[in-house]
Amino acid sequence: MSEQNQQLRMTAWGVTGIGEIVPGDQLGDVIVEACQEAPNGPLLDGDVLVVTQKIVSKAEGRMVQIDPDDPLSHKALVEEEGVRVVRRRGDLIITETQHGFICANSGIDLSNVERGFAALLPIDSDRSARRIRDIIKAKLGVEVGIIVSDTFGRPWRNGLTDVAIGVAGIAGVVDLRGTPDALGRVMHVTEVCVADELASTGELVMGKSSGIPVAIIRGVDPTWLRDSAMSEIVRPAQEDLFR
Repeated sequence: MSEQNQQLRMTAWGVTGIGEIVPGDQLGDVIVEACQEAPNGPLLDGDVLVVTQKIVSKAEGRMVQIDPDDPLSHKALVEEEGVRVVRRRGDLIITETQHGFICANSGIDLSNVERGFAALLPIDSDRSARRIRDIIKAKLGVEVGIIVSDTFGRPWRNGLTDVAIGVAGIAGVVDLRGTPDALGRVMHVTEVCVADELASTGELVMGKSSGIPVAIIRGVDPTWLRDSAMSEIVRPAQEDLFR
């Protein structure tokens, strides 16, 4: 994280005018069209776009039909999509997904989707983010970062927050180990998950029920703009103190 980070002035806003996404839509093209002019655009080099998992799943056909009259009909999908059950209490199941995410119900979501359907997580959200980034670069000639976000709970804390589940062109984690803090003391363990922090920032301007699925964040530290992957963020099992 550069010294100029102390003077960063970031702005964030939701991208309006994006209609219903259907399977086969290229989200890069959709975003380019929506960001041609104010108030959404134009996009600039160094912008970071936060794209909700829901529209990625819709575009990639990761929608599964369920019984609209049975509120638990999606539960059979939970164990199919998970690689192991971490905890189970009543109707709530905490699982580990194939991606290494620990989350409720294998990330399967019923909110903001058509009744009678459930949204599964994208198969490879890093790949999804790269595809969006590549299309924007090809169409507009700008280098942006892309974060695919989803809403997760946190252990030992109430409430939900958005986190990154896919990244492209933006750091997952910024490693500050070996650098001095404000008082000159060398930091030994500090690694900042900027992708999660930016995902949460995006969620604040998108909201949960406004129908805004994309946010733009401008003014991030340029040193964060680099190739990365979710492997930076997901902690390996051998380093997990709670397994």
